[in-house]
Parts: sequence; C-alpha cells; structure tokens
Amino acid sequence: MSVDDEQLIKDTFGRGFDAALGLRLTDVTADLVAGTVEMSEQHHQPFGIVHGGVYCALAEGTASIGGFTWLQSSGIGGTAVGVNNNTDFLKSISTGTVSVEATPVHRGRRQQLWRVTMTDGDGRLVATSQVRLQNIELPEGVAAPDVTAGA
Repeated sequence: MSVDDEQLIKDTFGRGFDAALGLRLTDVTADLVAGTVEMSEQHHQPFGIVHGGVYCALAEGTASIGGFTWLQSSGIGGTAVGVNNNTDFLKSISTGTVSVEATPVHRGRRQQLWRVTMTDGDGRLVATSQVRLQNIELPEGVAAPDVTAGA
C-alpha cells in the first residue's frame, strides 16, 4: 500500500511538530517513508549548526508514520508510538536540504523497529537512527485517517 495522493499525505501527516520542523513528505508507504527538510537558523543550536534534537524528531516522526501506515495497511489497526530513539550525529551542517528515509527492520504484533537515515544535499550521511515503536490501540474517540484512499 502506498499513500500517493499528495493532499491526503498533507492532510494526514502534515500537521503538528513534523510541520513545525518543515518536514515535507515525498513518499509514504508501509515499507518506506521519505521526505526533505530545508535546514535554516530555526533549526540551529546556539553555535550555528543544526540541533541534534531536530534529527531525533525527524527520525521518530518518519518511523512513526511508517509504523502507522503498515498497521493500517496490514489490517492490524491502531497506531505506533516511539519508545526508544537512538540517533547518532555524524556530520554537522548549518543549512541546506536534508533528505530523510525510514525503512522497517522488524515488524511484529507488539513492536516495530525502523532504521532512519538523514543525508545532506551531497548525499553524505549526517545522522542515522534506530527507532523502536510500540503498537497501540488508538485513544478512545480518535479515528484513524484512511490512508488507503489514495492507494
């Protein structure tokens, strides 16, 4: 299953903290979530480079979107929330486009493990993450968006 309707992606995932970071999703499937962020001063720590928390947040956001998409497309239902995020920062940058790709390593009944890579405009790895997700039921009164509509 893929979410190939750009408006559906924006309506479903283009809100909240991911939107505040400037994450622009380019591909959402059960096996890959990809996107880009234009890094600027709003992403900096006090010394003028991208704050490590930005990379952690991008990793958890894209992994969670992938986990949710897989749960919905597989018929399991519910959603996935981050319970562990291990991010290594490999190269500091100040500005430019960062590409993010999240892919599954393991998907089970209770938990999922996703690998996330973040590269700069020259394709150099700037950060890599491993995010463990817990599969949970949606909170009471919350309806899952229909990510199969554009598939």
